[in-house]
Amino acid sequence: MPTSSLADLPIRRLNRRDLQDCADLSEDRGWPREEHKWGLLLSAGQGYGIDDPDGGLVSACVVTEYGPHGRPDLAAIGMVLVARRHARQGVGRRLMRRVIAERGTTPLTLHATPIGRPLYEELGFKATGGAEMLRGHFTPDGPTPRAATRVSTRAATAEDISALLRLDGTVFGSDRTHLITRLPAFADQLRVAEEGGRIIGYAAAWPTVDTHVVGPLIARDTETAKALVASLATHTDRPLRTDIDVRHTELLAWAKERGLATVAFNAVMTYGIGELPGDWSRRFAPLTVAAG
Repeated sequence: MPTSSLADLPIRRLNRRDLQDCADLSEDRGWPREEHKWGLLLSAGQGYGIDDPDGGLVSACVVTEYGPHGRPDLAAIGMVLVARRHARQGVGRRLMRRVIAERGTTPLTLHATPIGRPLYEELGFKATGGAEMLRGHFTPDGPTPRAATRVSTRAATAEDISALLRLDGTVFGSDRTHLITRLPAFADQLRVAEEGGRIIGYAAAWPTVDTHVVGPLIARDTETAKALVASLATHTDRPLRTDIDVRHTELLAWAKERGLATVAFNAVMTYGIGELPGDWSRRFAPLTVAAG
């Protein structure tokens, strides 16, 4: 399709009815299909896409907003994809400019691959951090991982949700109730760490085709984060995958010692804000890099 024709195709909002086309687009670019994740993002966020007259999607992305409804104080952009046959024709740039324009003065964030980073820099995003993706079969210290003996963990219950929302809002720095309340249905596991009856951390493990993704991972300190990862690992036979903030060097080293290996590095980028809100020292991994 000529570039001029691509520029004439309208950008529209996507919804859950577009899930299969979004998954097809992921597969076209060599990404896992991950219909499960697309379903969450299209329900909790706002999808944008360009239809291909020949069927499917030319391009797609999802924006997840945080903060008061109608007055977001942060928005995360993810799943920015352009079909292989339409790559390098300005489609992704056009879609991103639409998303940025619609957000107005709302600060933006995204995780950028090395391939995508030059485009985002051109659009005004700045690299303010990084995340290291790890994957592998977790091997504990022994019958009971050492971290688990110092920190108490258990499966979350419905009665924990209010406490999780309070903790998450403080650590993330913005209200993401619409995502956290979906975790019990979205994740295969949702576990909390507690001390003296008070929740000091929580983590989820949600399924892809062949892994369990650990995220979000919120914890009082590194030992608590280790205990949560170890507790999730004991309840799955699948490899784990997670994206750990590169500043958490102790957790990264510990995970690598237990069988997880580096898969990729992504830059955390922001637009309209110098650094992300919240407390990074307790924010170890995102729910998914697609949602910030």
